[in-house]
Amino acid sequence: MNPDLNRLQPYPFEKLRDLKNGIVPPADKSPIALSIGEPRHSPPHFVVEEVITHLHSLENYPLTKGILDLRIACVNWLNQRFNIEPGHLDPEQHVLPVNGTREALFAFAQAIVDRTKDALVVMPNPFYQIYEGAAFLAGAEPWFINTTDETDFLPDFDSVPAEVWARCQLVYLCSPGNPTGAVVTEEALGKLIKLADEHDFIIASDECYSEIYFDEKNPPTGLLEVAEKMGRSDFKRCVVFHSLSKRSNLPGLRSGFVAGDAKILEKFLLYRTYHGSAMPPPTQTASIKAWGDEKHVIENRNQYREKFDGVMEILSPVLNIQHPQAAFYLWPEIPQIKNMDDHKFAQGLFAQQNVTVVPGSYLSREAHGINPGNNRIRMALVAPTDECIDAAQRIRSYVESL
Repeated sequence: MNPDLNRLQPYPFEKLRDLKNGIVPPADKSPIALSIGEPRHSPPHFVVEEVITHLHSLENYPLTKGILDLRIACVNWLNQRFNIEPGHLDPEQHVLPVNGTREALFAFAQAIVDRTKDALVVMPNPFYQIYEGAAFLAGAEPWFINTTDETDFLPDFDSVPAEVWARCQLVYLCSPGNPTGAVVTEEALGKLIKLADEHDFIIASDECYSEIYFDEKNPPTGLLEVAEKMGRSDFKRCVVFHSLSKRSNLPGLRSGFVAGDAKILEKFLLYRTYHGSAMPPPTQTASIKAWGDEKHVIENRNQYREKFDGVMEILSPVLNIQHPQAAFYLWPEIPQIKNMDDHKFAQGLFAQQNVTVVPGSYLSREAHGINPGNNRIRMALVAPTDECIDAAQRIRSYVESL
């Protein structure tokens, strides 16, 4: 077996199952899961119908590159959303469909990292666990940039030593962030692009939460958008990952795309051709419909605004909690009570209130002397509004009982 498999840590939800094992929550309280970031709003009806309508196309092998109409739809959406000049992104060179961004983010490191060198993969901490696993399986070492309240939950690129940049081959970025909801600024993205030029590494920007934000006039900035403003219409060293899972409430469709540097995507397409990563034809046609419609996305944001407003009103008096810039997570500190940590808080909340949250330390690693997830929890406000409000009231009751 590949010995690097032994370096993988248990996934956070495996740890969470062990934490809850043997605990019987109150039978009179229905279970509420705020643990998994799986959207539970209704998917767009017209997209579901498009899948059904095109089931007959299953008789054909799809191309790994996807059909041209899908790539055009992705480019058109990028141009409109991120103010990119039409013609700079070529659907033949700059975009590839993927079966959800999770598999693409993992596969990207396998295609990018040169394992014959002493490679580092730089990533935020806390982080989406796929980044670390992808680095290990590519034969590289992860290097963590702690994101804390002192840094506004954003990676401080100035804090990274020059010798780390010298060994860095790939940077995973997540903006808006999981679990913090923080959005990397245009200035910081520009700085990272210049660092990539100086030290010859590639930026993989995970932007799967980019369409869940709270100020309609200030959508999150994207990596390709900043590259465009810098006059880099070749998008050199820049690759972004987008998904319909969060944007359109279609996690089961497994549909997204990668876009950016044409030379990198040429090699990534070669990798994916051998990997067997073609998107099913009905998924492709349904995805075209989804990327071409914004009305359902706006309504989706409206639902999240309503939930966050209600939950924040309930929890703000009892928890140190900040409204995120974007995404659908809350990242509060737990009360500072003797012998209480994020594990015990999550365990007690489940035992007393039948509400499941993720201990923050499960989403982070000990790095540079701290685990930035310690004494925090992640709450995914993905359930219907009334369920989220109920959960918030139970959490408040639990905190007050402490």
